[in-house]
Amino acid sequence: MEFIEMKYVVGSFLYTGIGIALFIISFVVFDLLTPKVSVWKELVEKQNMAIAIFLCGIVIGISIIIGSAIHG
Repeated sequence: MEFIEMKYVVGSFLYTGIGIALFIISFVVFDLLTPKVSVWKELVEKQNMAIAIFLCGIVIGISIIIGSAIHG
């Protein structure tokens, strides 16, 4: 009897990969929906704190939704 079954480890990595892929896709969709604002330019070059805080809220919200959807 194994302490950790491999099917649970594989499942965890699979769901982690799916969650990260969904997060990246949703972030790209968000970036496409805001064509007047270059998110990367605002964050890196201009160091816009308001955009950073706004994106933090979006990241947390998307992460909660994806985590709930995967968990069931």
